[in-house]
Amino acid sequence: MSFDDIKQLLIDKFGEAVIVGEERTGMQPALLIDAERIADVCLELRNNPKTYFDFLSCLSGVDYGVEADRFGVVYHLSSIPYNLQLVLKVSKEAGRDLEELPSFPSITSVYRAADWHEREAFDMLGIYFEGHPDLRRLLMPDDWEGYPLRKDYANAEYYKGIKID
Repeated sequence: MSFDDIKQLLIDKFGEAVIVGEERTGMQPALLIDAERIADVCLELRNNPKTYFDFLSCLSGVDYGVEADRFGVVYHLSSIPYNLQLVLKVSKEAGRDLEELPSFPSITSVYRAADWHEREAFDMLGIYFEGHPDLRRLLMPDDWEGYPLRKDYANAEYYKGIKID
């Protein structure tokens, strides 16, 4: 099944509004999906016998920069039986306020592997995943302030009285 076939399959199932754009340049083409529909799209791609994207190989959070005020998530799906790969992207404008985190639906109900990946994106970038069963810090200490992979992150000088180099 080609990239265009998958795109048409999603449009037929969910309507044209589910795909907000596409990227055909670069090493892997990507479909830009309506952020609120990402879990439905992933479920369809996993369960549809024509696609059977049974493996979430990677999920990455993205900070598009202070000027853009935009955060996103990139999903790399694989269909092991059909030897296919697909990239899905979601993004939305979100402020830099640490009290109001950018939020996307969790896909842990579709792919169990998303559990760890979503926790990492939360911990490093401050992206909140609605419906995640256990969204908490994964790599940083529970009392760490800020999100180290954000473009505007300022390194802490001290942590619990210990100087950080």
